[in-house]
Amino acid sequence: MSQTPLDLKYTREHEWIRLDGNQAEIGITFHAQKSLGDIVYVELPSVGDELEAGEEFGTIESVKAVSSLFSPMSGKVTDINSELADRPETINEDCYDEGWLIRVALSEPDEQDNLLDDEEYDQFVLEEAG
Repeated sequence: MSQTPLDLKYTREHEWIRLDGNQAEIGITFHAQKSLGDIVYVELPSVGDELEAGEEFGTIESVKAVSSLFSPMSGKVTDINSELADRPETINEDCYDEGWLIRVALSEPDEQDNLLDDEEYDQFVLEEAG
């Protein structure tokens, strides 16, 4: 599997978003989970919570650090990956599929214009690494 799937959009905070019309699935990137190390806990919002693009919606804790999660786009949480409560390491194992975090009904679809495509994200990661 590519470390940066072509069909997703990305943020500079290392979240990915899979768009399907006005619905979206959100998670953290391969780069993010690799940097964090073994993930031991995830705090997610509740179904029905309203999210604003760029605002914190939860935290992810690893053996190394606790990191904030930021919403790539605005909308209402329609589902959370409840499996992560018992198996947060799923994010390390399969961050782009089984390790998704939340699903959102988007309220501002045009916000996707502010996201990075796979090539832009890869370039950002390289620049960030210095």
